[in-house]
Amino acid sequence: MEETILGLHHITAIAGNAKRNYDFYTNVLGLRFVKKTVNFDDPFTYHFYFGDEVGSAGTILTFFPWEGVQQGRIGKGMATEIGYSVPEGSFDFWINRFEKYKVPYTKPSEKFGEPSLTFQDPDGLTLELIISKTPDGRKSWENGEVKAEVATRGFHSITLTLGKIKSTADILTGIFGYILIAQHGNVYRFATQAVDNAAIVDLVEVPGERNGIVAGGTIHHVAFRVKDDATQLKFRQLIEGKGLNITQQIDRNYFHSLYFREPGGVLFEIATDNPGFMVDEPLEQLGQNLMLPQQHEPLRKKIMMQLPAL
Repeated sequence: MEETILGLHHITAIAGNAKRNYDFYTNVLGLRFVKKTVNFDDPFTYHFYFGDEVGSAGTILTFFPWEGVQQGRIGKGMATEIGYSVPEGSFDFWINRFEKYKVPYTKPSEKFGEPSLTFQDPDGLTLELIISKTPDGRKSWENGEVKAEVATRGFHSITLTLGKIKSTADILTGIFGYILIAQHGNVYRFATQAVDNAAIVDLVEVPGERNGIVAGGTIHHVAFRVKDDATQLKFRQLIEGKGLNITQQIDRNYFHSLYFREPGGVLFEIATDNPGFMVDEPLEQLGQNLMLPQQHEPLRKKIMMQLPAL
């Protein structure tokens, strides 16, 4: 792999009720519960990770479930839609499933020539199932009724809603190596050629839109993937060279992170592949135990007493 951005690493959103969030993503969507841990800065709040069998970069959707959180508001300056890749011919299964579980959805449409099925999770977060033009050979996680022939493959795309797209587009093209591959009205599609999947960022330009509020049912940040720490340091220097504030490297146990707010207002993260989700649990036990950052381990008993039961 080249020393470049390798598409999406993970996406982090905010939920309300923890059990409702867990049930929806494991049971209804059929994702694997890869890691049960806590928020580094708020250890009495869960941090959930959902993905494929091993927690591959480009499949990981994470949540901070805060009980009683204020409902967020979609607007400019935020990431607004998460696209998942699904196999051709799977929409009938998903529509029937959404009907069964009373999941809000809209009838299938097309986006840049790709069939799309939009729906919402219990907190109002907007997601899309997309049948990609690009072959997606990633291995699905099978869970109960959600078999491989219909299951999600991982991320297809992320949508950012912005007042003006130019400065954000400059980051994508000038630093991250993305190229503009299509435009339809006020929606601009960018993609990296470094990877085949989880490679797309759609920018929606809405100058008159009010600012969004990042809270319940919205996306907190978007993480882009690099292969290792050395590559990450290279990007830190490039971003700093553009006059943007960027953090020092932060150890998140399962990857190493840098954070910066891109000019359009969206919080971006650059995350490494290393060390991965099996650093503290074997593959067959992923997600079964409460894993705590080392600094919070002395609080385990107190934390377990306060976290909601799943």
